[in-house]
Amino acid sequence: MALGQTTDATFQNDVLQSSIPVLVDFWAEWCGPCKMMLPILEDAAPGLVDKIKIVKLNIDQNSATPAAFGVRSIPTLLIFKDGQVVAQKTGVMPKNKLVEWIDSAI
Repeated sequence: MALGQTTDATFQNDVLQSSIPVLVDFWAEWCGPCKMMLPILEDAAPGLVDKIKIVKLNIDQNSATPAAFGVRSIPTLLIFKDGQVVAQKTGVMPKNKLVEWIDSAI
């Protein structure tokens, strides 16, 4: 399953105005841990499709959004619900921990 993408330009519509919770993966092409997190997110996504939308935001191409939410290291995962950040994690985590974290946040 391909994960969605968001940008500084589409973040408001894609994330803040979403009717369902959204997990945003802040990442960059040069980031090794980000590359490790990608298959974990892709593996978890099909089981979460009814609960949460998962999108990626490339911080090198979109600098305003990470700055607005205080993202200082990557990968950073933020969960938004009703336009507000309800949970944040930084770094790589295994699929079972990812799913537990999402379930506890939403």
